[in-house]
Parts: sequence; C-alpha cells; structure tokens
Amino acid sequence: MNVEHIIDMARQAGASDVHLVCGLPVKFRLAGRLENAGVDGDAPLSHDDCEQLARRLAGDDFDRIQRIGELDRAETIGGVRVRINLFRQQGHASAALRLLSDRIPALETLGLPPAVMDFPRIQRGIVVVTGETGSGKSTTLAALIDSINHTRAENIITMEDPIEYVYTPDQSVISQREIGQDTESYSNALRAVLREDPDVVLIGEMRDLDTIQTALTAAETGHFVLATLHTKSAADSIDRMVDVFPEGLQRQVRMQLSTTLVAVLSQQLLPRRDGTGRALACELMMVTPAIRNLIREEKTHQIDSVIAAGGAEGMRTMDQSLFDLVKSGRVAKEMALQYSIHQEALKKRFEAEGL
Repeated sequence: MNVEHIIDMARQAGASDVHLVCGLPVKFRLAGRLENAGVDGDAPLSHDDCEQLARRLAGDDFDRIQRIGELDRAETIGGVRVRINLFRQQGHASAALRLLSDRIPALETLGLPPAVMDFPRIQRGIVVVTGETGSGKSTTLAALIDSINHTRAENIITMEDPIEYVYTPDQSVISQREIGQDTESYSNALRAVLREDPDVVLIGEMRDLDTIQTALTAAETGHFVLATLHTKSAADSIDRMVDVFPEGLQRQVRMQLSTTLVAVLSQQLLPRRDGTGRALACELMMVTPAIRNLIREEKTHQIDSVIAAGGAEGMRTMDQSLFDLVKSGRVAKEMALQYSIHQEALKKRFEAEGL
C-alpha cells in the first residue's frame, strides 16, 4: 500500500479528501460526497495496511500517535501539499487527509463578495473568517495573506495547526509558526507574537479565552489580525467570542469587539447542481456604526436585519448568496434550503420569484 500512489489517484480524480479506515476501502471525497476510491480494487484496508500508512504519514512523530492517540501535521507528498490528521479508533490507526492546492489562489478568483477585495489594505483591527470544517476558510486566509505579501512591506506572522499553505516572501517578511512544532500552543505563540514586531497576525483558530483576549489586544494596539472560528454566521461569531469570558468581563469584551472588529466573513461550500464541484456561498458583515452599537448593547439578534439592509456597504446575508446560486442555476433549490439558517424565509422568496 503506497501513500504516494493514493495521493496521486486522489489528485487526478479531483478529490478534496482521502479517508483511510481499517476494514473499509480507501475513500475519496468528491464534490462533497464520500466514494470508494478504486485503490487495489476497493479491497478493505487491513490493520497492517493502516499501521504501515500511518508510519509513513507520521514521519518522526509516530510515537505521538501511540502515546496521545492523534496527530495533526502537513507535508508535501508527490508534489501535493497534504494536511494530515492521524488518529486511533478501536485500536487501529486511521487517517483523514486534505489535499491542498500547490498554489495559493488569487483572491479575486475565489468568488468572494467584492468588498473582500479591499481587506488586504486594512491596517488594523480584526477580520474573522467563519464556517464549518471544509468550507474554504484556510484558502481564503491564504489568499488574503498572499495579497498583502505582494502589495505591502509588512512583518507577517502566522500561527497554524498545521501549516497548510507555504508562502514565498515577496514584499513582506513572513514567519509561519506551527502549533506543536514551533510553539506549544496558540496562547503561547500569541503572547510571544506581540514582542516580535508584527504588522499582520494570522491565527489559524481562536479556540479559547486566552487566544481571543490576545487577538483583541493585538488589534487594539494597532495590528491587523486575521482569524477563524467554527461558527455559521456573524451574529454567532460575536456571541461565541463573548460567551467564552466570565459574565463579569463580557461587557468589557463587547466594548473591545465593537472597536476592533472590522468584518466577519462566513462561508459554506455547496455541491454544484451539475456535479462538477462545489460552489461558495458567503455572508459578509462589515462593522458599521449601527453594527458597533448592536455589539455594545448586546443586540446581536438584530444583526441579520442590518446585514440585509447593508448592500451599500458591501454586506450580504447568507440567504442572499444562496438565492443567487439557485437563480444562476449553479445550485439546486433543495440543496440551498438545506444550507440556509432561515429556511422558511428563503423558501418563500423562491416561491415569490417562481423558482
């Protein structure tokens, strides 16, 4: 069983992910769906197969799987950058592999709202990119960082778990720190980063109180912070960042967010109607004076209405994006409804437009 061969097959098939699980054939995720990969005639992987593959994928860190039970890393295999998650289940080694592009895509090719094209010119504050696993957050962040790299002379420091895209410094100085390899944790790396003269800071994921607090402090002190959260909407993102703090600190955190938050971009990837891949749907909240007031006054439930009326500022709701995908024929109506937060409202709009 050869890892390089499996990755090459996945690349040629256009798969986004590879799954290696004992007792099952190798699986590829194609256009969002898991399918048998056709490796070795779809023969089930044995315990020995999985151990052999895990040893190759873990490199020098195989003992970590033995001790802790999981390992996150990234590696270039056969010319393809691969994000590797190794874990044990029922005593067997298993793996989930994400195939990454060997080139960072240009920001303007991602299908993002036009207002996002201005993000690389932001000097200070926080931009949060949100979405479920596999929604394209890392790709969007990589495109933003690469755009800054090619247009501004800045000191960029990234903290990632693991490093997915590798940047080639152009006008900027770029330092990429991998959690578990170059630093023990996000919170440790963030405490150190403010002493490293950064202009732009990328946080792979705001996971806890320490990470969020340090990100807010970095933004308050004149840095541009890019970060991700696993949330579905702008309002959810604000509530998540506030709720990790004790109740006595939440008012202060809301004040900090109202002055440092610049934008929240929420992403989803939906299967295309023609089966050729996935289409991007986005919600974009730009932090206007009205949004700042809602954050301070703990009225995040009203944010959706402000986004819906904020077209002049470049804002758009997720349902507006889903509606456009259906109207253009790229996504089936039934699929769009599955991904909608406000299904009944979107369904009525489809009916009103005869879709």
